[in-house]
Amino acid sequence: MFGLCILDILVIASYLALVIGIGIWASRRVKNLEDYFLAGRRFGPFIQTFAAFGQATSADNAVGVTTTTFTNGIAGIWSSLVYLAATPMYWLVMPWMRRLRVLTLGDFFQQRYGSKGIAAVYAVIGSIGMMTIISVGLAAMTKTVVALAPKPIERLTAAERAELGRAEVLDRLLAQDYDSLTADQKDQLNQLIRQRPRKVFSYIREDLLIWLVCGVVLVYAVAGGLEAAFLTDTIQGLFIIVLSILLIPFACHRINQIYGGSGLMDALETLHARLPESFFEVFGSPVSMDFTWYYIAALTIMVTINVVVQPNSLAATASARGEYECRFGFVAGSYIKRVCTVLWGFFALLAVVLYHDQIHDPDLVWGYATLDLLGPLQIGLVGLMIACLMAALMSTADCLMITGASLLTNNIYRPIFPGCTERHYVQIGRWFGALVLICGAMIATQFDTILQQLKLWWELNVTVAASFWLGMKWRRANKTGAWCSILATAICFFVLPILLPVLVPGLRTEPMLLRSTRPVVVTRLYKASQMDVLDRQRQIQQWEGLPDGQKHMTTRPESLAVGQVFRRHYQIPGRSIFWTKGIKQDRLGRAYGSGMLNLELILLDRLGVDLEAYPYALNETIRILIRTIVPFLILMAVSLITAPDDKDLLDRFYARMRTPVLRDRKADAELLNAGPDRLGPWAQQKVFAHSNWELYRWTRTDLWGFVISCLTALAIILLLVVLVRVGR
Repeated sequence: MFGLCILDILVIASYLALVIGIGIWASRRVKNLEDYFLAGRRFGPFIQTFAAFGQATSADNAVGVTTTTFTNGIAGIWSSLVYLAATPMYWLVMPWMRRLRVLTLGDFFQQRYGSKGIAAVYAVIGSIGMMTIISVGLAAMTKTVVALAPKPIERLTAAERAELGRAEVLDRLLAQDYDSLTADQKDQLNQLIRQRPRKVFSYIREDLLIWLVCGVVLVYAVAGGLEAAFLTDTIQGLFIIVLSILLIPFACHRINQIYGGSGLMDALETLHARLPESFFEVFGSPVSMDFTWYYIAALTIMVTINVVVQPNSLAATASARGEYECRFGFVAGSYIKRVCTVLWGFFALLAVVLYHDQIHDPDLVWGYATLDLLGPLQIGLVGLMIACLMAALMSTADCLMITGASLLTNNIYRPIFPGCTERHYVQIGRWFGALVLICGAMIATQFDTILQQLKLWWELNVTVAASFWLGMKWRRANKTGAWCSILATAICFFVLPILLPVLVPGLRTEPMLLRSTRPVVVTRLYKASQMDVLDRQRQIQQWEGLPDGQKHMTTRPESLAVGQVFRRHYQIPGRSIFWTKGIKQDRLGRAYGSGMLNLELILLDRLGVDLEAYPYALNETIRILIRTIVPFLILMAVSLITAPDDKDLLDRFYARMRTPVLRDRKADAELLNAGPDRLGPWAQQKVFAHSNWELYRWTRTDLWGFVISCLTALAIILLLVVLVRVGR
């Protein structure tokens, strides 16, 4: 059935039955909104760890890291591991979420600024973001699972055979020089590019799989709320760890079967003998020139600031019993994901040895390897892998769904319809949860380029990040400043960059805006591996196949021998300065800018900054820093020239933030209700006792936890370096 054996089907069915059962059980414990959206704040460090791990890890993570590493070597892992440097900061900032004692992050804006309007705007932005992230995970999961049940050619329908034929024609046309094509061939090429014919067909339909997964998530998460989501996340987190480890021993065994040897060390020695040295460059690889130290530093600052403002950060932390469970769970879960990322990259190197001459689309590596390594055993391991991929998605989707529902219910519906019963709001929350998930599924089935929307959402958080951080730490920040910061940054960084090219189409072809950074040639010395030798032989064959007239225009590549030192030249191409999606060509070969305009870089160019001379990574660093810093400057400037917020409002809020959470829920509530004057000597906690800055002294737990977190980050980098050096 579906190209799977009966054991595979049983494994998948058992997994789905288990998570549905948990949802039904958890639904009986839901009595109010806090039970539904935050699981009654009763989870300990174990559940919190896997909750943070599950909501941060989706199906696209493992597949994406494998794809970039398979193509670019171990340096491709930085596409995901770049967040490692920001992780120690989670130890310090995540306890704020628990100390807020709120239901959603939208409630923070209402408590701090006294503005239901800001809370509602945040709820709309946040819920749309949750839908978008769900859609990305659904699309990635379905593409990989579909590849695990491919149809053989003899099973294809007539329509599928015709589509396969069109895909092969497209490949042939793309392989030829565009100028050498006839007018009819150019028209055919443009038509096929728009059609995007498939080359892989499956027994499983992508749209049906999406709705199946959504149906399961709806049953257990809509019914049981966050408790069902986090309990299943614990199980699903174990599945994700299995997914990260399962293929590695089988890949090592297959390498030893093909090239000789036994055990892990022989497989690692073969790995280094077969792959080019460039595949093992963790730092400074030409394929990762964009990931410079200054770009990573700027990105770390932006990620640290933005991650706290993501709505699901509160759901993943505020459900803890206390502050220690909150911070330990989030940091531990984040580091488990970083370790899994290293394992995904290591497996991709093994896959290069096995499949570099068999797979032309790196997105199919995971599915192809699963079928090749696990399929012949017929013991249900392919079904286990499918269950793992579904678990990776569902553990993210359930948390995001509940988070989006909580924002819509508590910050939009409840202010419009106040005074209803808790049972009524819980029921509305269930309906909103279903709406968030269904909208995410609809986006996944309607669009193909959702990953660019994910990047847009990630940067969209800069609009509210300043209002959150300064609201937390600066008493002088006020509602007027928050509104000005949110609106100004939204208009300048998102609304105008999107609308201007639409309203003035000529901007896309304006020569001044079509400039790029200057190309750079990087030369490296390497010792030739077997793959280098084979690649050089192919280059020589291609040169010898050239017409005599073209041979005189190029030099014949020199032959290589294994172990020979040779030079490899990498051309770092010029990149568009002012357009987020680069410069493309239309059907007539005319260049045009694609995506949004980088208005901040246009301003710098008008001021005389030579952006063409800068590396692309430096231009991106400048853009990131402007988007990160400007919202803070706007909020501070406006707040200083306008009246401060109500003193009683500020005293109540900061009294709450200075008061550690008591494990006795009743005693904690009584302490807060006693009023700001009864909560204790807060001034002793402040670094500057009589200033407007709410900066608190670190406790011993803060200090040692941060130090251990930093050492853990270094240990993960050391693990990566060791894995790529052992066997040399």
